[in-house]
Amino acid sequence: MRYLFVAVMLLLGRVSPAQAQISVQYSSPGVSIGINVPAYPSLQQVPGYPVYYDPRASSNYFFYDGLYWVFERDAWYSSGWYNGPWHAVAPEYVPLFVLRIPVRYYRRPPAYFHGWSREAPPRWGEHWGRGWEDRRRGWDQWDRHAAPPPAPLPRYQRHYAGKQYPREPERQHSIRNENYHHQQREPIQQPHHQDQRHDGHDDHHDGHDDRHQGHDERGGRG
Repeated sequence: MRYLFVAVMLLLGRVSPAQAQISVQYSSPGVSIGINVPAYPSLQQVPGYPVYYDPRASSNYFFYDGLYWVFERDAWYSSGWYNGPWHAVAPEYVPLFVLRIPVRYYRRPPAYFHGWSREAPPRWGEHWGRGWEDRRRGWDQWDRHAAPPPAPLPRYQRHYAGKQYPREPERQHSIRNENYHHQQREPIQQPHHQDQRHDGHDDHHDGHDDRHQGHDERGGRG
């Protein structure tokens, strides 16, 4: 229903694709939403977290564990490349440290964030309900002095912009395999992600395990 609502709003002209550099893209048989990032983003690490954000973006745009993440229209999307294609990730499969990103680093926070502490994660349990909270129990509890190091940034993607940007999944997969060798700590296990491994997704982990292996920026070629 969320996607139908977005489609109707677009047809009525109430949502501008240029608004906040966001464009909504539809593809068959599913629906994917992406943000239009014309060149490799300027990413900075969130202090104390293995997560990056783009301080110049006007969207909720992050990088964690080898994947780019965007929170838009009350849903999470991920991609192995900075400008998509993007794939929806259900709330129960979103990695822990993505959920833990403090409110202050959301450049376009939704209205329901209002009044929440800017230094704390969003109150996902309050928003997504008791069922989600039960499945992700403990998501907001961790040793803040022992966060794992961030994954290396895929800086090789700086060479791909405009017409040079690869849109075909097979080409993205080939370029990524040649240039980026980070092993994910929290691979995404979600049924409809089984055909998205070309974008760096893996479906052999449920994302609930808080154990991490140490990888630093020397672990991959940038």
